[in-house]
Amino acid sequence: MPSNSFAAEAERIRQRVMDTLLGAFSELSEGLLIVDREARIVWMNEQYPHHLQLPDPAAVIGKPVEEVIPNSQMRSVVTSGRPIMLDIMDFDSESFVVMRLPVRDESGEIIGGFGLVLFDDARQLAPIMSRFQSLRHELADTRRKLDEARRTKYSFANFVGTSPGCLTVKDQARRAARSTAPVLILGETGTGKELLAQAIHAASPRANSPFVAVNIAAIPETLLESEFFGVAPGAYTGADRKGRSGKFELAEGGTLFLDEIGDMSPALQAKLLRALQEKEIEPVGSNRLISVDVRIIAATSRRLQDEVDAGRFRADLFYRLNVMTLQVPPLRDRLDDLPVIAESLADSVARRLGEPPRSLAPDALAYLARHDWPGNVRELANVLERALLMSDADSLEKQDFERILPGLADGRSPRAGATPKTLEEVHQAAEREAILAAIAAAAGNKAQAARDLGISRASLYEKLSSLGIAGGQ
Repeated sequence: MPSNSFAAEAERIRQRVMDTLLGAFSELSEGLLIVDREARIVWMNEQYPHHLQLPDPAAVIGKPVEEVIPNSQMRSVVTSGRPIMLDIMDFDSESFVVMRLPVRDESGEIIGGFGLVLFDDARQLAPIMSRFQSLRHELADTRRKLDEARRTKYSFANFVGTSPGCLTVKDQARRAARSTAPVLILGETGTGKELLAQAIHAASPRANSPFVAVNIAAIPETLLESEFFGVAPGAYTGADRKGRSGKFELAEGGTLFLDEIGDMSPALQAKLLRALQEKEIEPVGSNRLISVDVRIIAATSRRLQDEVDAGRFRADLFYRLNVMTLQVPPLRDRLDDLPVIAESLADSVARRLGEPPRSLAPDALAYLARHDWPGNVRELANVLERALLMSDADSLEKQDFERILPGLADGRSPRAGATPKTLEEVHQAAEREAILAAIAAAAGNKAQAARDLGISRASLYEKLSSLGIAGGQ
């Protein structure tokens, strides 16, 4: 506790500062004006009458401030009690930079106000205004870049292929683009579900509005609600004082893409269902409802009907999402498209790596066609990238892929000729192969392998454990 002598000295200093504050303001400012609660002039310092060109300053005492200074806002300050911290006031041909503050008595009642002329030439604010304009330009540039990031990068032209399965799904997607109904895209990992979602948005009437994507499997469950619906100001300790918009608000007027919807928890499923039904959201920590106009496109690699049957996914939400359904075929079911997909991907990867364009020899394409592609187009892109990095030739040959995909040289898939298995066993074997290939490609880095597979790290560890692969814990 401070000593009594210190407390007395502190009070003496405080009182002295208060007694001299008015004098200091009067000496330092270009003008100082005091009014009473009726906005009548009580006092001016010596500089102010000079700026106002008043021949007899004493004659204006007691007059309403507007009669002397027509553009004064002092009446607004003493009426509302709100200060005006920085303003430009015009008087005849001059412009003053001013500050206006209310004055209160011991009980808090407004008894008047005072105004300060900080500068008698508004041009003295030029450095401040220059910095302000610079910040405005930076903010506008940041917003522009953010808007560009929320625009789609893909169209239907990027979904390459002419096989019957490819043409069917593209035709269905084009019909979906003409509608505003929810779309559910089903397909294995790596088949291009987000590409189709972006293409649907780009071809829809909402194309000029945001496309916002959320990978549900990649966000911790505890954060998903705030990611979706936003956070009210000061909703919890550490929350932003200004609040934060959720993905629904960011996608207003556009499309919200919910990737891996099958991984959503039951509690959040109920809140999402209400948002879709009522077209309203409630930010975390708020009791205010916000109307939203958002089109939902959802995607999952899970068998969603099986999840519903098992009670892990709400049937009512499934029916709400399952208005228009697209089933994206896996690459092994449209191997006729492999040459054109491989050529397109090879060009794209080469540009990204800064490599010269490469062609694929016929024997290389024939070799790639023998693989089952459990990782689909994403796996093919990975294989092509590795081959491009390991080869300096103008054309990728069969031997470039034999090192990456061994065991196909006999012209049969590694599982061809084996004892027939159930569909579930085939699926697990393919999943196991894709996971092992991804981990090998990532040099054992499981976080990178999970990203390459398009799943969360937690999901990868879960699959490693369920498939009995060592290192799953």
